[in-house]
Amino acid sequence: MSLEASELILNSDGSIYHLNLLPEDLAETVIVVGDPDRVGMVSKYFDLVQVKKGKREFITHTGILNGKRVSVVSTGIGSDNIDIVFNELDALVNIDLKTRTIKQQHKALDIVRIGTSGGIQPDIAVDSFLLSQSGVGFDGLLHFYDGKKDENQTLCEALTKHLKWHGKNIVPYVFDNSAVLAKKLISNRIRFGVTVTNAGFYGPQGRQLRLNPSLLDFHEKLLGFRMGELQITNLEMETAAIYGLAKLLGHHAVSMNAILANRATGEFSKDPTKTVDALIQYCLERLT
Repeated sequence: MSLEASELILNSDGSIYHLNLLPEDLAETVIVVGDPDRVGMVSKYFDLVQVKKGKREFITHTGILNGKRVSVVSTGIGSDNIDIVFNELDALVNIDLKTRTIKQQHKALDIVRIGTSGGIQPDIAVDSFLLSQSGVGFDGLLHFYDGKKDENQTLCEALTKHLKWHGKNIVPYVFDNSAVLAKKLISNRIRFGVTVTNAGFYGPQGRQLRLNPSLLDFHEKLLGFRMGELQITNLEMETAAIYGLAKLLGHHAVSMNAILANRATGEFSKDPTKTVDALIQYCLERLT
């Protein structure tokens, strides 16, 4: 069945609507970054850049590094943008854009988020690297998709019971990373953790400027959660959505976090650009 023009939206040149990409523009290994300026921070290490395209906050560079083709795509901030980027990345490899039909043979992408985050446990050092084992979403995005069978329901139920935030209309979802892809990125330099994704940077992450928060126990509840050896380690705005959509769409995803702040100690990185650049180099070395 052909997908309607209102559902699969294409540009006049046949490229996917927001990303402005044709299928041949995308590599099977994809790095996603939030900041469009960070795309160049990644692609400067390529041996050859073959594609440079962009539209709005979505910038893509595709090139070759150590004989491997790699794309880096900026998502902008937030899980709403992740919804756009991941559905369109999937469409580029699993939908025939000319016939508007879903391909019979599925293709799985390897997708690595290189992003920044704030630690909430006092022992998580600023400027360290953290690999998210699971992503906990408070943003609500994955509730719009049918995917309960792919969710980490054990962790989700334990966290829901611990938080007791039902009256605030906050219903978490939890998805895990790709163990296969994570193996490529593991070393003794990497810490593991459970990452919380929320729909904003201030109130939704427990920050208070002029507006009073509705959750007075936000950090205390997250800090106090334990399920075996698992604990909540950090906060950001994309990981849970990335893990959820990757699982549902059949792709491999891992979120790599440069810890620039520690909310428990009040510290912030003295050189965040250096830390992010070090994580970029680490990931590229491991992936290629």
